[in-house]
Amino acid sequence: MQILVTGGAGYLGSVLVRRLLDGGHHVRVLDLLLYGRQSIQELETRAGFDLRVADIRDQAAVAEALEGIDAVVHLAAIVGDPACARQPEAARAINLDATLGLIRSARAAGVSRFVFASTCSNYGRMADTSMLAGEDHELRPVSLYASTKVEVERALLQQPESPMTATVLRFATLYGPSPRMRFDLTVNEFVRSMLVEGRLLVYGEQFWRPYVHVADAARAIGQVLEAPPKAVAAKVFNVGNTQENYRKIDLVNIIREQVPGAQVEFVARTEDPRDYRVSFERIRRELHFQTAFTVPDGVREIAGALEQGDWREPEAAHSNVAPQPRAAVMQS
Repeated sequence: MQILVTGGAGYLGSVLVRRLLDGGHHVRVLDLLLYGRQSIQELETRAGFDLRVADIRDQAAVAEALEGIDAVVHLAAIVGDPACARQPEAARAINLDATLGLIRSARAAGVSRFVFASTCSNYGRMADTSMLAGEDHELRPVSLYASTKVEVERALLQQPESPMTATVLRFATLYGPSPRMRFDLTVNEFVRSMLVEGRLLVYGEQFWRPYVHVADAARAIGQVLEAPPKAVAAKVFNVGNTQENYRKIDLVNIIREQVPGAQVEFVARTEDPRDYRVSFERIRRELHFQTAFTVPDGVREIAGALEQGDWREPEAAHSNVAPQPRAAVMQS
């Protein structure tokens, strides 16, 4: 397929693009390269790879990037609650308005498949975390980031008669190594803090989240793109593993097995509105997707790479909230 990946230089995008190229697809990346081109620089001379440096709010650039495209994987966004809180106007413009424009343009261009990267944060604060949230569970977004994702989901799925096969993937919180590494993600951050700094401050250790390795997330996207259209059309899939729901205190205990001796301080917090446990049964049952990695696997990978001296850049280089605000698309 000819596949357009928006945000293809980002944390998930740079892993996905390599996987799609390895699978024989032609990949066009649309990205403003806010964090530089290092994550995809080695791909620029590779056959089947095409980079378009542009903002997804640029309608002309989007229309040009869609020419000859069979499938779109839309990752580009201001990603995460802190980044969106820092740039609320840009978050709405990019995550909502520009995304809705991309969907309209993709339909007009005759794109056959559209995969939208959403988030399990859409489930917000569950009243009862002894239950598992499936795809039909009530959506209770409590942040600007999740609210924009919910609005896009509804717009994308409300036209089931459209010839464009649209699929929503609600990802668990990502972790694991990437060419565009991020240490503002919980597992990655905890490992780095405990190993490199020898200390960690944890807020709200009792709250639940599901976690998924970035390589598994990329594989799930590839599997959706290659599935029969009727299996994924107008469908929502949570992406992760039901066994990989953890509290922050559980993560600390896992990391302590790999990084003993770090000082950890827990700060009681009751105001964090996000608390959710998620079921990933649908994607396992309907698409036969199963994750290959667990959080302990990811902890070993990250700790091993850090010990070997990887990611030597300043910590701010590995965060979605580090760069100064600018009118730009931020990679996922």
